[in-house]
Amino acid sequence: MPNGKIDLDAKYADFERDGYVIFENAIEPDLVAEIREELLRVEREQDIGFRDTDFEGKRTVRIYNLLAHGPTFWKIPIHGAALPFAEKVLDPELQVSSVSAITLCPGQGAQPLHADDQLIPVPKPHQPFTLNCVWAISDFTEENGATRLVPGSHKASGMPDYDIEMDTVPGEMPAGSILFWHGSLWHAGGTNRSQDRRFAVANYYCAGFIRQQENQQLGIPLEEARKFPRRLQELCGYSVYRGLYGHVDNRDPIAMLGREDGSKLIWQRGYDEMYEEKTSAG
Repeated sequence: MPNGKIDLDAKYADFERDGYVIFENAIEPDLVAEIREELLRVEREQDIGFRDTDFEGKRTVRIYNLLAHGPTFWKIPIHGAALPFAEKVLDPELQVSSVSAITLCPGQGAQPLHADDQLIPVPKPHQPFTLNCVWAISDFTEENGATRLVPGSHKASGMPDYDIEMDTVPGEMPAGSILFWHGSLWHAGGTNRSQDRRFAVANYYCAGFIRQQENQQLGIPLEEARKFPRRLQELCGYSVYRGLYGHVDNRDPIAMLGREDGSKLIWQRGYDEMYEEKTSAG
C-alpha cells in the first residue's frame, strides 16, 4: 500500500466516534489510473449517459454492477487497504452488496441528506449492518462535490427528512484515498461547482447474515424459475425490497424471468414523492 501499514485499531476508534474515516493515499496510483480508464471505456462502449432521476443526479454518470464489466473492478472489494477494515467493522463473512461508479459532472447539485440503511426497519442506533467504502478515483474537494457528512449521526435514533438542512463537513481526500462510512451515517453527494468530473467507485459491503440461507438464484435453474408463479419468483429473490435492495442494473430482477417490472426503484421517485412517502409512514 502506498502509505505502508494502516493502524486499523486507531482508524476503527475514529470510525466508532464519527461514523466515518478516511484512509489517505491507500490505493496504488497505477490502479487508480487503470480504474479511471476502465470507467471511461465502459461508459463509452455501453453508451452510458446521465441519469434521469433526482436522487441519482441528472448531471451524474452511474455505472451499476461493475463486477460484470471486467477484471480491473474485481480488485476493488478484495483490496488489501479496504477488505481488512471492512471485516473488522462487519465480520469476516461479510458480503459485497454492490459495486458501482458515481461520476459527478460539472453542474451536478447536491443530494438530500440520507443514510444508506434507512430503509432497513430496525431501531436505531444499531451495530453496522452495512459499510460504504468509496474510492476516490479523482481528488475529492468541496468544490467538485466531495461527499457531505454529518459526524456522529450514525448514533442518532432516527433518519433525516429529505428537506432537512444542517451543518455538514466535506469528505475531502486526494485521489487514491478511501472513505468508509457506517450505513446509518447521514450523508449526501455534494455540489460540483468545478469544471471537472469527480470520479468515484462505491464499494458497498453488508454483514454476512444479510442473505438467504439457500442461494435460490444459483440453486434453481433459470428455465425452471421462469415457470414459477410470479409470487414464488419474488419469494426466491427475483424482487426488490423497498425500492432498493436486490436490483440488477437499476431494474427489478423479475424482468430477467420475462416478467414486467413490479417495483419502482426509489431512485426513480422525485424528492417530493420520497418526502410524501416518509411523512405518510409516520
